[in-house]
Amino acid sequence: MNYLNCTIPFATESGGTISDLKIAYSTYGKLNKEKNNVVWVCHALTSNSAVTEWWPGVVGENCIIDPKKYFIVCANIIGSCYGTTGPTSVNAATGQPYFSNFPAVTIRDMVKAHIVLRQHLEIESIYLLMAGSMGGYQALEWCVIESQRIQNLFLVTTSAAESAWGIAIHTSQRLAIEADSSWRDEHLEAGKAGLKAARAIGLLTYRNYRILVEKQTDTDPEKTDNFKASSYINYQGDKLVKRFNAQSYWLLTKAMDSHNLARGRNKTQEQVLQSMPQRTLIMGITSDLLCPVEEQKHIADNIPDATYIEIDSSYGHDGFLIECGKISKHLGDWLNKG
Repeated sequence: MNYLNCTIPFATESGGTISDLKIAYSTYGKLNKEKNNVVWVCHALTSNSAVTEWWPGVVGENCIIDPKKYFIVCANIIGSCYGTTGPTSVNAATGQPYFSNFPAVTIRDMVKAHIVLRQHLEIESIYLLMAGSMGGYQALEWCVIESQRIQNLFLVTTSAAESAWGIAIHTSQRLAIEADSSWRDEHLEAGKAGLKAARAIGLLTYRNYRILVEKQTDTDPEKTDNFKASSYINYQGDKLVKRFNAQSYWLLTKAMDSHNLARGRNKTQEQVLQSMPQRTLIMGITSDLLCPVEEQKHIADNIPDATYIEIDSSYGHDGFLIECGKISKHLGDWLNKG
């Protein structure tokens, strides 16, 4: 992992200022002489810059996005707890971590930080910008903000604006965090119980009825407690609590709610999409409850040079992390046609 320490104060859309923004990022492969082999990956809610670890089979050696061919970049987003400045980082003005005093951030703030890193790396053109879920929010915004620098766009399980459904889910998750009386405390363990509950709510939308029934049904009809499904939810909640921070999670769900391509542009969402010049591949997953396929179809129907592909999978929204073989096949075919 690499770090960029920014010397110029970073202003957020909310009016806050981060005086000493640090951006954590990972790169793989080398920039070629023509500087036309850049693939930039934007990550989702609780991921990090180590894209070969969370998207194996799609990005990495001998994958469709191979560092032997491409210069691959992935940056951790503002507000996270994986290296880029966020609630657990030390505020230079006070000498203490920000915790819940960290300024509100939006998807556009995240893209603004990506652009700072792009300039630092002296990247003038991005051959392929690719992302799933919340990463797709960043990628769409970036394609609008710097439309002439991005040639190709690949999106999976994402949307052009956060839906009322998504906002309701995030609000429910934040209510779970806020119900933990420790969540605003100024220590790294604050809000752990609330975060576990928030993860449980989220997991129900990342998966679906079919996959949970298939994988977590008990065969013993006499059981009255200690069910496999309960154990699974507890296990997944505990896993996230060990690696993530409640205040970051609260902050980042707020950032997702801010996502709307039409906001502040005096255009409809459709008009913004229609102005995007990138050659685009949009991929939906049939069983996705969080970003249903109609949201991807809406994007594909409005971006002028867009191709839509639908993957049949029982893994729901998380299918974008699991169905790597299917994703790679379609992405490879589309890249080759280009």
